[in-house]
Amino acid sequence: MKLTIARTALFTALSLASLSPALADQTASPDQRAATMLKRMSLEDMHHMVQSYNDMMALQQQPGGIGAAGYVPALPKLGIPAQQQNDAGIGVHNYPIDQGPGKQPAHVRGEAGNTTPLPSTLAIAATWNPQIAYEGGRMIAGEAHRQGINVLLAGGMNLTREPRDGRTFEYLGEDPLLAARIDGGEIRGIQSQHVISTIKHYALNDQETNRLTVSSNIDERAMRESDLFAFELAIEDGHPGSVMCGYNKVNGVWDCSNKHLLNDILKGDWKYPGWVMTDWGADHGVMDAMAGTDQVSGIDAGSGFSLGQSSSTFGAPLLQAIGKGEIPRGRLEDMVHRILRSMYAVGLFDHPPVIKPLDVEADALVAQRAAEQAIVLLKNEQDQLPLKSDIKTVAIIGSHADVGVLSGGGSAEVWPIGGPAIPAVKGPDWQWKVYDPSSPMKALQKLLPNAKITYDDGTDPAKAAALAKSSDVALVFATQWTCEGVDQPNLSLSDKQDDLIDTVAAANTHTVVVLENGGPVKMPWLSKVNAVVEAWYPGARGGEAIAGVLAGKVNPSGRLPVTFPQDEQQLPRPQITNAQEVDYNIEGAAVGYKWFDKKNLQPLFPFGFGLSYSRFDYSDLHVNTQGKRVTVSFKVSNVGDHAGMDTPQVYVSLPGDSGEAPRRLAGFEKVSLQPGQSRTVSVTIDPRLLATFDVSGHQWKIGAGSYPIQVGHSSRDLALKGEAAVVASTVAP
Repeated sequence: MKLTIARTALFTALSLASLSPALADQTASPDQRAATMLKRMSLEDMHHMVQSYNDMMALQQQPGGIGAAGYVPALPKLGIPAQQQNDAGIGVHNYPIDQGPGKQPAHVRGEAGNTTPLPSTLAIAATWNPQIAYEGGRMIAGEAHRQGINVLLAGGMNLTREPRDGRTFEYLGEDPLLAARIDGGEIRGIQSQHVISTIKHYALNDQETNRLTVSSNIDERAMRESDLFAFELAIEDGHPGSVMCGYNKVNGVWDCSNKHLLNDILKGDWKYPGWVMTDWGADHGVMDAMAGTDQVSGIDAGSGFSLGQSSSTFGAPLLQAIGKGEIPRGRLEDMVHRILRSMYAVGLFDHPPVIKPLDVEADALVAQRAAEQAIVLLKNEQDQLPLKSDIKTVAIIGSHADVGVLSGGGSAEVWPIGGPAIPAVKGPDWQWKVYDPSSPMKALQKLLPNAKITYDDGTDPAKAAALAKSSDVALVFATQWTCEGVDQPNLSLSDKQDDLIDTVAAANTHTVVVLENGGPVKMPWLSKVNAVVEAWYPGARGGEAIAGVLAGKVNPSGRLPVTFPQDEQQLPRPQITNAQEVDYNIEGAAVGYKWFDKKNLQPLFPFGFGLSYSRFDYSDLHVNTQGKRVTVSFKVSNVGDHAGMDTPQVYVSLPGDSGEAPRRLAGFEKVSLQPGQSRTVSVTIDPRLLATFDVSGHQWKIGAGSYPIQVGHSSRDLALKGEAAVVASTVAP
C-alpha cells in the first residue's frame, strides 16, 4: 500500500510538471486552474470525477485504493490525483471489521490502531476555543496526509435540537455562532495540511431514529436563523472544499435532491464555490445533479466490479440523461469544475501525500490540551476539588477508570494506537464500544504519589460503598455510550449507575462524579455529591486530562455547549420522534437555551456554564454603534487565587418580539489570566445576529431600535447590561 501511494504521488508530480504552464501555474486562481484543466477533459474524464466508490472493505478495494471510506481514482494522463476520502469526526477513522466470533477487529489497511483520537467534537465545542479546534483539525489532517488520505469527511455541524441523538457527541452543540466558530477553526486546521474538509450533514440531520427516511419539517425563517445559519457562518469562516448533503428530507424533499437547499441557498445565496457530495447512499436519482449534487459517494464496488461501469445514480444514468439532453453537458462541467477548484484551492495537486510515520507523542499532546480545556466543572461544593496534595486514600470506582476512557461509536470512532484498553464490544450493528488506553487512575497516581489509590469496578454497589467509606474521597466514574445509527431512549445513565452513585455518596460525603458521556444526562443524585466533572469522551490522553483537573494541575475552563435539562419533559419533544416526520416548528429557531429562556424553564445546567478554581469579574462595559456595526468591550479580571481561563459571553436581545427567544449568543472570547490580572475584551457582533430573516424580502432585516446587550458567565448568569441604538438596515443573504 505504501509503495502504491508513493508511486501515485510521484507520478502525479511528474505529470503536473509536463502539463501546460496554465495548469502548473500555482499563482493562477483555483478557478482559473480548474477551467484550464476542464478544457483538456473528455466527457468520460469528467464523468469519472463525479463518482466516489466505497473502498473500505478488503473485497471492495480497487487498484490504487487504500481502504478508505471513498475513492475516486486518479487520472494520470491529466495529472489529476486520486481522492482518498475518509471519515474523521475526531481523528482518522480506521474501520475495524469483524473477523469472526471472539476475534478483535482489524484495520483493512493492515495496522489496527494507527491514529490519534481527539476528544469528542462536542468536547471541542466545550473548549469555546477556535484555536484548539484549529490545532485539532491540523493534527488529524496531518495524520491523514501521512497515510495517503487527502479528503476528510470532517466538519459535523448539525445543531443539538435532540440531545438524545446518537451523534450528539460528533457535533458542536446548540448555538449557531459557537458551532460555526469551532467548526470554522477545525476546517481551517484540516485544510492547512492540504487535506479537504467536508462540512456535514447539510441539513437538519438532527436525529438517528429513521435517519434514512425522516423529514425534518421547519419554516423557512426558522431554518435560516438556526441550522442553516450555523452552516452559513462556518462556510464563511472555514471555506471547506466540500459539503455533504444528508440522508434525511427537509420539508418532504431529500437533502441531496433539494434544489432549494443546494442551488438556491448554498450555491446561490451563499455563493459557495466548492462541491456537494452525498452521504454514503444518500442519492435518490439522476436528477439530483440538477438539484445541486455534484458527486455521488459510497458506490458499492464489490468483487468483480469495474470502475466506470457503475449503474448508480451518477453512473450510466447520468451519461444517458446528458445524451438525451435532460441534463445539460454544462451542468456536468460545473460539477467537475467545483471538484477541481477545491482540489486546487486546498493543495491536492501541488502537495500530494507523502507516507511517513506519525509523530505519536506530539499528536497525543494536541489531544490532551484539547481535553484539558474541554472538561467542565459542573459542581464543586466545599471546594472538594482540586484534591489536596496531602490526601491519604482515594477510591476510584467504575467505568474501567483503572485502564481507560470511553469513546463514542460509529464512523467518527478511532481505533486507538496500541488498541483498546479492554476488549472492544460490538454495538447494535457495525459500531464498536471502545475504551481509549489512557488510565485516569494511573495518571492520578503520578500526580498524588503519597496517596493510596484503590480501584473497584462498581459492579457490586455494596462493595464499592465499603471502599468509599474507608477512603478520604470517592471518585465515581460514570459513562453514557452513544453511537451513530442509534438514539438514546432517554437522558438517564444506563446499567443502574445512578443507583451506584447514590450508594457511594451515602457512604462517603466527599464523593466526586466524573462523567464520560456523549451528551446531556440527568443527575438525580446531584444534591448528594460534592463535585461533578464533565469529561465528555476525552480522547487519546483523556486520563491524563481528567487527573490534571482533579489534582489541580489544570484549572478547568470548559463551558457547556449544550443545555442540560432537568428531565425529558423540558424538551420540545419529550419523547424522541419515531414517525416519518419531525416537527421542528415546535421550537423553530429557539434551539437549546433559547427554548428554555422562551418557555421560562429552569435547566439542570445552562448553556455556557462552567466553574473554575478561580473567580472572574466583568466591568467597564462599553457599547459602540456605527450603523449596523456594534462593538462591545469590557474588562475581565481574575479576582481569585489561581491562574485560569475564562470565557465571557456576549448576548443580544432584539427589541420587541423577535419570535425567537429573549436573547442570542452574539460573541465570546476565551482569555487566560494570572491572579489579579485584567484584560479588555472587544467583540464585534455580526449584523445578522441583530436581524431576523425576511422570507418575502429574501434578506436579513435589522429593525431600528434599542438592542439590549448583556455580558455574562453563562446564558443565565449575566453580569453586565447595556444597549445598542441601531438604525434600520438590511443584509444580503
